[in-house]
Amino acid sequence: MRAEDSDRPLIAVAVLASFVAFLDGSVVNLALPAISREFDAGLALQQWVLDGYLLALGALILVAGAVSDQFGRLAVLRAGLVVFAVASVLCALAPTGAVLVAARVLQGVGAAFLVPSSLAMINARFTGAAQARAIGTWTAWTGTAFVIGPLLGGILVDALDWRWIFGVNLLPLAVTLALTTRLPADERGAGRDGRVDGVGATLNAVGLTAVVYALIEGQRLGFAHLGVLAGLVLGAACLAAFPLWERRVAHPMMPLQIFAARNFAVGNLATVFLYAAVSLGMLIVALFLQETVGLGATEAGLVTLPIPVLSFLLARWFGTLAGVHGPRLFMAVGPVVAAAGFVLMAGVHEPVDVWTQLLPGLVVFGLGLTITVSPLTAAVLAAVEPSQSGVGSAVNNAISRIAGLIAVAFTGVIVGSRVDFDGFRQGALVTAALFATAGAVAAVGIRNAQCDVTRIPAESVAGCHDRATPPPAAAR
Repeated sequence: MRAEDSDRPLIAVAVLASFVAFLDGSVVNLALPAISREFDAGLALQQWVLDGYLLALGALILVAGAVSDQFGRLAVLRAGLVVFAVASVLCALAPTGAVLVAARVLQGVGAAFLVPSSLAMINARFTGAAQARAIGTWTAWTGTAFVIGPLLGGILVDALDWRWIFGVNLLPLAVTLALTTRLPADERGAGRDGRVDGVGATLNAVGLTAVVYALIEGQRLGFAHLGVLAGLVLGAACLAAFPLWERRVAHPMMPLQIFAARNFAVGNLATVFLYAAVSLGMLIVALFLQETVGLGATEAGLVTLPIPVLSFLLARWFGTLAGVHGPRLFMAVGPVVAAAGFVLMAGVHEPVDVWTQLLPGLVVFGLGLTITVSPLTAAVLAAVEPSQSGVGSAVNNAISRIAGLIAVAFTGVIVGSRVDFDGFRQGALVTAALFATAGAVAAVGIRNAQCDVTRIPAESVAGCHDRATPPPAAAR
């Protein structure tokens, strides 16, 4: 089945819905200093603006597929669009930092259903080569969000106001909602029974929220504060209970038996360290460039632009090489290269010359990340049976989100109250150590013999797309 004219609205809806979510995720870091200045707040608010979104996303992305099956993919996609639009308006109009954080949580709820639902609709409409072409189109267009995001975000913050990074979402969201009226209704329950693991989702959400609250607010209130201690205890208890529940429930949101595959378990462990490093590193770079070096948001966007550009240009090539030679070498070397980039940046000193002290490190970091992402995706998904690849993709994506969530929550513990020279150096070295650990885990644990990339469905690779960089291998 080819993508005829009647299928173009569906592809347009899938692209636009995902594009908005990806774009929003790539511009927020650049707006954090302006947000902090307007609300006269410090690092804690900046952490909550990021983690509020990631909390909702990390808690719900694993159940998004079951919710779509139960209520219908198109209905869930529309609901996600509406929620995301309402949340974007609330973010743009937020009168206080607390309202902004609450709106970001709501935005994360909407985003949790946009990308999985759009991919599920493509998967249901197309098969075989037509499906690969449709997913390739989706990947190519949505991948541009990572490239234009930093520059667009910087221009909006400098030329207009930080609130416009959320307001700019409204037009594409409205167009997408209008296009959904041209799509036929889909059937519920297609493919799976659609049962939602409500208890697992609750344990995951409460556990993550409590731990993040304790880590962020512990910097302000002190870790001996009763509320902080209660958060740590409650969070630890819920997160400890989560795998126990998942082991016994009939329809778990995270089936633990999937971790029996060596490359899947090792790949996800490497994912924890890799994406913790990405989230921590990108946050401290954005804050340091603006709050300490004194660059505007547009200049900061330009300085960090090589990272997504390198990925957009080279990720598919490295994915192809990993398919020929196996992923182990790339997963081992790539994070070490990324670590070297942050070691280079850790040498920054006054007077700062961004182009000689920071840009080379950012380019090296971007190259290392590009070397790693597609081989990592391939290793994780090739480790499970094709029938489980959708679950494997969702689990790996959720783990990357949660790793970033915890890393952002730890930022204050690592760098102190602000990202000055000392804080940036400390954060850069911790980031380098996380990258190096990811490389060591892959070098020791990954087995090339267990990685047959020819059996990975294209839609499962695309399911790992919504992260720090796009893996264009999905378009192969």
